[in-house]
Amino acid sequence: MTAAFRGPRPGRLLSGGVPLLLILLFVFLSVAGPSIWGEAASASNVAEANQSISAAHWMGTDDLGRDILARTLVATRNSLVLAVVATIVGGCVGIGLGLLSAMSRRLGRALGALINVLIAFPALLLAIFFAVLFGIGSVGSVLAVGASFAPGFARITQTLTASVVSKEYVEASRVLGRGPIYRTFRHILPNIAEPVVLYSTIHIGTAVLALSGLSFLGLGVQPPVYDWGRLLNDGLTRIYVTPGVAIAPSIAIVLAGLTFNLAGERLSDLIAGRRSAPSARRSQPRPAEPAPDPAGDGGGALVDVRHLRVTYASADGRVTTPVRDVSFTLAPKERVGIVGESGSGKSLTAAAIAQLIEEPGHVEAERLRFMDADLLTPDDSTRHVLGRNMAMVFQDPGEALNPAIKIGTHLIEPAVIHLRESKPDAKRKALDALRAVAITDPARRFEQHRHELSGGMKQRVGIAIGLMGEARLLIADEPTTALDVTVQRQILRLVDRLGARTEAGLLFISHDIAVVSELCDRIIVMYAGFIVEEAATADLLESPAHPYTSVLLAASPRMGLDKSRPLVAIDGRMPGPDADLPGCYFAARCPRADATCLSDRPPLRELADGRRAACWHPLTEPGDVPTSEGATI
Repeated sequence: MTAAFRGPRPGRLLSGGVPLLLILLFVFLSVAGPSIWGEAASASNVAEANQSISAAHWMGTDDLGRDILARTLVATRNSLVLAVVATIVGGCVGIGLGLLSAMSRRLGRALGALINVLIAFPALLLAIFFAVLFGIGSVGSVLAVGASFAPGFARITQTLTASVVSKEYVEASRVLGRGPIYRTFRHILPNIAEPVVLYSTIHIGTAVLALSGLSFLGLGVQPPVYDWGRLLNDGLTRIYVTPGVAIAPSIAIVLAGLTFNLAGERLSDLIAGRRSAPSARRSQPRPAEPAPDPAGDGGGALVDVRHLRVTYASADGRVTTPVRDVSFTLAPKERVGIVGESGSGKSLTAAAIAQLIEEPGHVEAERLRFMDADLLTPDDSTRHVLGRNMAMVFQDPGEALNPAIKIGTHLIEPAVIHLRESKPDAKRKALDALRAVAITDPARRFEQHRHELSGGMKQRVGIAIGLMGEARLLIADEPTTALDVTVQRQILRLVDRLGARTEAGLLFISHDIAVVSELCDRIIVMYAGFIVEEAATADLLESPAHPYTSVLLAASPRMGLDKSRPLVAIDGRMPGPDADLPGCYFAARCPRADATCLSDRPPLRELADGRRAACWHPLTEPGDVPTSEGATI
């Protein structure tokens, strides 16, 4: 059976072909109009003044006998050029205000309030107000219309920037030492460009209407210069006698407005269609080492954290504390895992070490050091130390990669910035890093974008980026959460193999204690912003000391589990970051709790076997479980 030929659908032709033809027509008139019809538009002939529509003058003549249709065609250049310039002025001012509002800590709130006030007024009303301020004439009208458009551009830029500025790839660029100007032009503007361009295209048509309105009111273009609005103003007194004086410029204004609006909508459809197109298809535990003594001076520790506290203050003065008191050290080449429920403060602890806590977040600590850098008083050298020696693999591999730039650009950036390598050398190193993480055809992947990679491949790229520096510490923030079980296993083996090869320290964060136990020498258990237990992996798995750790282990699925018994679950809810309890934060969910647990907070103290636990009644016997098997607490 042969397929019947189908021509273009009328709706698609109307929305795509017609606006394109009209834009080409307006461009032609703007370029060639004055040369072709300029003489007829400017030649005065008093004998033919104020004629009505005729074969000689299709739209009649004006008071000086000049052909109105010719003047309308010639006025296309002024009308469209001024509209484009006004849109550019409004876009530049508005985009600048929107970026400052979304990115500036000091000016953000004030600029946001100003944008909210200005956007409440109709654009034409603002244009008239600004026209009075800037003065009448072509320049004044362009500035006035541009100023009236600025709040709209600022609002869309502010909204789009706020959704991009918190992405992991922007944070990573900041850790690399890149300044706000570089981050703006490299990461933010490319990712908000499409909707801003669409907004600008549509607003060119709106600018034509606004400028014509100002000229019609006598606030815009002044004689002898003229645009479509000025032609309407000149013929206003004769509109009921000779309608042609209004028909030609009115049709031009309406047609220009519709053309740019339809062009913007068609461009939006094309982009949406492109985005919806199908993209490319997507060990044994190490011997435990003794835990460094947190009470010591931290000498020789790669990471030294003492009494870390992270707080957030809201606009109404309410303070929340997701990380309340965290102290630990991590030695060079050591692997430490942090586990706990969602909201326990694991990721924020890592973010504080990586200097990724921004306003309104506030970091306090008695000591917070990485290598020789004091993270409590960071400076330019601190950024260099972090960017060169610390690598971070984020939970969502897609969000960690900028969709607007190629994979290769992500890879070579750390080597070019911090190792001062040339781009050809950095590229060779990047290809080696891709091979090291088992990515096939690395040369092709180097030239691809984020959407062309599968989830597991994106995570491998994230790990490869960490290999581009000289990382002494790799922070993996739940790097396998978004992946299926098979890919998860591959990534864990990859992290294990690369950690052994590079001899970098590892801080592995997960809610799955079974995953952490495969990689780490030591495990830290967090609950409600506190460390509740810390022990060598083998000791913790064999005999947990804290009731919370015991239930976490019991709740982990494992082979050989009796299917006839219900799974262990933790009843109740963890206290939120706004809670301020005098005693143990786990007391309400713990069957071993007594009056002391409710009234006094247990310190994180060393137990007899060398581990640390924050519990008044720790489990002392191996295998001692706080509840009967299968029960919930």
